[in-house]
Amino acid sequence: MKSPTAVPSSIVARNAIVLIAVVVAAAALVWLADILTPLAMAIFLLIVIDGVKRTIEQKTPLPHRWAGIASLIVVVLIFAGSIAIIINGAAGFFGQASGVANSIGPRIDQIITDVYGLFGVPSPPTAQDLIQGVNISRYIGSVAVQAQGVASGAFFVLVYLGFLLASQGSFRRKLVAMFPDGAQRDEALQVFQRVRGGVEGYIWVQSVTGAMICVAAWILMKAVGLQNAEFWTFVIFVVGFIPVLGGAVGGLAPPLFALVQFESYWPAAILLIGLQIILFIVGNMVQPRMQGDNQNIDPVAVLLSLALFGKMWGVVGMFLSTPLAVMAMAILAEFKGSRWLAVLLSGDGQPYADDGKPKPKRRGVSPRKTAAGSDAPSS
Repeated sequence: MKSPTAVPSSIVARNAIVLIAVVVAAAALVWLADILTPLAMAIFLLIVIDGVKRTIEQKTPLPHRWAGIASLIVVVLIFAGSIAIIINGAAGFFGQASGVANSIGPRIDQIITDVYGLFGVPSPPTAQDLIQGVNISRYIGSVAVQAQGVASGAFFVLVYLGFLLASQGSFRRKLVAMFPDGAQRDEALQVFQRVRGGVEGYIWVQSVTGAMICVAAWILMKAVGLQNAEFWTFVIFVVGFIPVLGGAVGGLAPPLFALVQFESYWPAAILLIGLQIILFIVGNMVQPRMQGDNQNIDPVAVLLSLALFGKMWGVVGMFLSTPLAVMAMAILAEFKGSRWLAVLLSGDGQPYADDGKPKPKRRGVSPRKTAAGSDAPSS
């Protein structure tokens, strides 16, 4: 019988230290959630602004400084437009919903009766019976606290973003001071470019595929006659940035509201089947072709990242879960002791793409290069 392969104690100790460091880092992320959540969102917006600025520089004759101002204006206008859509859409949604408020209770009772009838269960409960033991005031108070938290969080995001934009000009000087050696500086730039390329690729893919889904979903909802289809279209686009759960919410929320709006079940069934077909085609045929090497993340890692950051940072954590996973994979791949974690996170066992050009070999990393390009960070 062949004896088992002996694992060097140094490798075991190194891997154990890496695992302990991951656990400690996760505990710190939970403990500092109130501080780190708006900071992470501000960094995400900063990357978006930087990507828009480079696109403007490439597509227009604007100089570097004016391109930065234009990108900031574009992102602010998009943010303001999104807020306006949410406010107007929510107002229209609740205004139209109030028109059918008197029929909601009887309609829900009828739905419950029909569902119980399918299974041959007599004497179904009413909607009043189901919500009788629910403490409505407690949930209203919880919603109010969440709304207050969102407002304060948005304020701190803008504060962090302002300071990050102000300090962005000195980033290159800090990088030179931190890494006097040219090879180390190039390697640090490659890590930054890989993180930036992964996040920008994620934003691009989700935005384009989300727009495709929203156009088809809006046409379907208008054809069925669903009230306030524009509001639901925007909801589908926003929740599309949340992996797994976003598609479920976007595909189920409009049909559920259609159950209450229409007396017949056919509009809700058409919406449910149609939205699922749209989500399936875009999610399984269009999106994988667009992702390429930018999101070389294992699906299990995406699900675990969603659960982990959702548990630690709530909705913001779920929204940023995939970009944070891309960032973690890029950083872990740079160190010999943690590269095995990056391999586990990657989809094909290669934490970053190989384009055939050599990369400085440091800390035991094979000569590879980022798929995000070779542009240095903006100064």
